[in-house]
Amino acid sequence: MQFKILVVDDSATDRLLIQKMLTGYDVLTADSGFEAIRLVEEHNDIDLIILDLNMPGMDGFQFLKALKSDDRLKRMRVIILTIFEELENEIKGLQLGAVDYIRKPINMESLAARIGVHIELLRIQRELEKKIKEQGLTVETIFNQAPIGIAVSHNFEPVSEEENQYFDVNPMFEKISGRSRDELLRLGWAKITHPDDLEEDLRNYERLKAGEIDSYSMDKRLIKPDGSEVWVHMIVASMELSSDHKYNHICLVQDITERKMIEKGPEGERAQQIRASCAFARAGLQVQF
Repeated sequence: MQFKILVVDDSATDRLLIQKMLTGYDVLTADSGFEAIRLVEEHNDIDLIILDLNMPGMDGFQFLKALKSDDRLKRMRVIILTIFEELENEIKGLQLGAVDYIRKPINMESLAARIGVHIELLRIQRELEKKIKEQGLTVETIFNQAPIGIAVSHNFEPVSEEENQYFDVNPMFEKISGRSRDELLRLGWAKITHPDDLEEDLRNYERLKAGEIDSYSMDKRLIKPDGSEVWVHMIVASMELSSDHKYNHICLVQDITERKMIEKGPEGERAQQIRASCAFARAGLQVQF
């Protein structure tokens, strides 16, 4: 199964670098929002779009709005490319339907990892849909083969097996979280989420349940049984399991603890200070570091 990816960037250098990195995928490229619109209308089998926000003519925001307004196109998954100082643009892009973001200058390993997670999500969704139709491949087989953590129908609050008969996690999810399937079901994901990350996660989750978005992604910390923390990049997407079921979603997690530790070096610390300064500025406060 080959996946098709569209790269939209007015920089020929960046397009070429990303295209070379995406070996194994069917890659299309566009140098403007207008060209990208033409391509998505011609190729209805595009699986993922890598979109630069800053382009002349039709910029990334206008492109996202065009996708959102077209019922045929609005479910296409988009990863936006931003620069560090564009925190508000990242938020705006996610609100317009983007599922993830990468900052320029592009770290190719990070971009490859992000793309890999989203492609894995698409593969799993298709295999599950195929299983439902054909009743062939088991969910356990898919889970055991997946290189990332997967949780289907993971409940927010503590519930019993009878209350959430669709819940399942793969061995990698258990390994990353440090908890067994039974413990994850018994506790619910809110209990194992770091308190500082819970508010953002809940806000996104409520939007997902309300049908305002089809998916969301974020970096967050999971609390292990011994109190230690593991950083994960998480993607949560809608998955219709049953019309009367409470937890119709799938969650994918990738361990990014090592990358977060690197970011905590001098440059990472400065980046966190700038983010904090931006947050204070939006609240009408001033702070000096």
